[in-house]
Amino acid sequence: MGKLSRVGNDLYNGHRSFDFIGRKPLWYGITVILVGLAITAVIVKPLNFGVEFRGGTELKITVAEGVDQSSADELRESIADAGIEGAANPSVTTAGGNSLVLTTESLSDTGEDEAEDVIVGLFPSVDRVDDISTQDVGPSWGREVAERALIGIAVFLVLVVLFIWGYFREWKMSVAALLALFHDITITVGVYALSGFQVTPAAVTGLLAILGFSLYDTVVVFDKVRENTTTLRKSTESYADAANLAVNQTLVRSINTSIVALIPIGAILYVSAVQLGASSLQDLALAQFVGMTAGIYSSVFLAPRILVQLKSTETEVVEQARRARAKKRAMADRYASVPAVTRDTPVVEGEPDPDRTGRPARAERPADTDGGNTARPSDEALGKGRVAPTQQRRVASGNSSGRQQPVRQTRSKRGKK
Repeated sequence: MGKLSRVGNDLYNGHRSFDFIGRKPLWYGITVILVGLAITAVIVKPLNFGVEFRGGTELKITVAEGVDQSSADELRESIADAGIEGAANPSVTTAGGNSLVLTTESLSDTGEDEAEDVIVGLFPSVDRVDDISTQDVGPSWGREVAERALIGIAVFLVLVVLFIWGYFREWKMSVAALLALFHDITITVGVYALSGFQVTPAAVTGLLAILGFSLYDTVVVFDKVRENTTTLRKSTESYADAANLAVNQTLVRSINTSIVALIPIGAILYVSAVQLGASSLQDLALAQFVGMTAGIYSSVFLAPRILVQLKSTETEVVEQARRARAKKRAMADRYASVPAVTRDTPVVEGEPDPDRTGRPARAERPADTDGGNTARPSDEALGKGRVAPTQQRRVASGNSSGRQQPVRQTRSKRGKK
């Protein structure tokens, strides 16, 4: 942990840095490939919308002896193997301790009777009339749910743009954040298409949740970018350098936050998909897990890169980049401005010429105008590195410092000869 702390401190102080901004072709190339694969997946294998969006039939079964997840799995396999038209991909969930909910595509009257026969065969205590209730969900209601979900996402995106624009006073940050969110949505939808999971209202809820997570991480990075670029003219960094430093400074926080968020969601996804088979829970967990993972990538590698790309055409940013390059060249070779000495350089003897060196010549020693009170160097002090003052008291020979030293007398003998 101590080593990781030192790495985080070095990243924050700029002693160690990863080039997230400079490698534009790499990050853009990865992004285009991921988005392209996600769109291709949706085209090749369309989304599997749940009964709430495309309509269908829902049967609620009450079992007196009680049910558990194994009962739901057994009923789902039995309905799928029965060959009922419209029930090839059923969904069965538990509702309390004694109820099961069977969801299929729209079934005809014959299909409903066949499904009830399968249910009664598995649970003999179930009465067709009293214990089985059937509800048909029309396509019009599913379309209404889909429209409301799209309206909710659109309102969310509009509020995102207004919030970022109002907080940072920078519309280009709003554009960069929107493109990052589009990246997250596209990848999440593509993974849903590949997995074959049903798109339910729980999945839409998870999608909105991961958009909020991705936006939160992007806003943190942008806030650090703004802090680093406030006094940009006084520093030796360009806008790209300051943005790259901001990403490095928030990198450890992004990793820690993401790990803390992904571990429980991954556990929920594993339990719901492998052990429980609960459709709504696994839809919610899959949306959050995939979306958060994509949000980590977009907030660190994509959004700051897009922001720097949009800001690179501004006059102030271009001038600052030019000044930063000039300062870096000057700091790399501090003696580049010193004139070189060649064989033809004239040699000046004697006192330096103020016109040539820019420094005044050494001043002459002032004349003795105070009647001999001006301190003069004694003969003994010459060559010793010091200038001895005028003698004020009697002196006697001594070995200290190689010259005569004052003699200390008692108060009664001072001033007497």
